Amino acid sequence: MREQKKQATREALRAAALRLALERGPDNVRVDDIAEAAGVSPRTYNNYFSSREQAIVAAVTSEREARVAAAVADRPDGVGLADAVVEAIVDQYTASDAPGQDALLLITTRPALRDAFIDTTTAIEHPLTEAIAERLGDGDPHIARVLAASVAAAVRVALEQWLQTAFSSSTASGLVVPSGSLPDLLHATLAPLRPALDAAENEHSATGNGELRPT
Repeated sequence: MREQKKQATREALRAAALRLALERGPDNVRVDDIAEAAGVSPRTYNNYFSSREQAIVAAVTSEREARVAAAVADRPDGVGLADAVVEAIVDQYTASDAPGQDALLLITTRPALRDAFIDTTTAIEHPLTEAIAERLGDGDPHIARVLAASVAAAVRVALEQWLQTAFSSSTASGLVVPSGSLPDLLHATLAPLRPALDAAENEHSATGNGELRPT
């Protein structure tokens, strides 16, 4: 019950943050406003989010890290680790419940929100580490963490490329527009990691079958 209440509070805060930001503009929204709209105290708000930008962005990236890890863990054993990870990332970052155009426009046209949106990629590292480690089984505990961190970095590069800034020659403000296909960019940035994911899985399979590691 306690966890359900905490989850409900988190959902109420991020929903209120996005709604107020769309109605008033993010610069006109205070933490106190978000807390009041969600029916909690500012102190409670600070237990969940460290800034208004974090709460606004969380409304469109909610639980993505958990869904990515779950998607990797749920892939059948016959699906290789590289395919499992890439498919999970692409599916979850381009899902039908991805941010709508109004929310995406809000985020991409505000530097602070854009940075917070891109920074959410780091959140996938820990749950993805656990999912990869579970698939690899016992072994070097650093391998899963390094692989997960590399995946998070690749996703960040894809998002940064996707959200390019086009500067007007007559103004100092920038217009941020999605550049290219996000699935294609994710596939491209994750492609260099496939050999490492395959190697880790192959080594696990070899040692798991009692074969000696090459010296």
